[in-house]
Amino acid sequence: MSSYSADILAPGLDIVFCGLNPALSAAGPDLQGHNFSHRSNRFWPVLHLAGFTDVRLAPQDERRLLEYGCGISAVVSRPTTRADEVRPEEFRQARPEFEVKMRRYAPNVIAFLGKRAFATMIGSPDIGWGRYPEPFAAATAWVLPNPSGLNRRFSLTALVDAYSDLRSAMV
Repeated sequence: MSSYSADILAPGLDIVFCGLNPALSAAGPDLQGHNFSHRSNRFWPVLHLAGFTDVRLAPQDERRLLEYGCGISAVVSRPTTRADEVRPEEFRQARPEFEVKMRRYAPNVIAFLGKRAFATMIGSPDIGWGRYPEPFAAATAWVLPNPSGLNRRFSLTALVDAYSDLRSAMV
């Protein structure tokens, strides 16, 4: 396995987009080594269309997110083909280290991409979309739909609307 790290972080970012775990398309045998690099993933177009970036970045430009006050991390570091391969106990076990990391980098907002990791970590299965009422690791917690191409419950328009709501709340 490569020494791939999902993290694109710097202290004091406006927002950290937090995935469940790295995809094999980023960390696996082809070693693309970039977040949200699968051709069906909608993360990069959604960020641009929602106003987080003024240009559409490509996965290989991921470090440029820092210029926009944005970062990327993942709760669990183990790469998988599908996010549903991550077991609930992995999220629970990852929480202490993940919280320490988020407190160290101190973003204003942690945006969880999908409900599963966050809901499992906080032990609350019935969380809604949008702003969570309590902070997480001293940051505002926000729950966004996962932009994975496998998540067909959300159209591109619905994803952009959800991410735009967060962007508007941050200004």
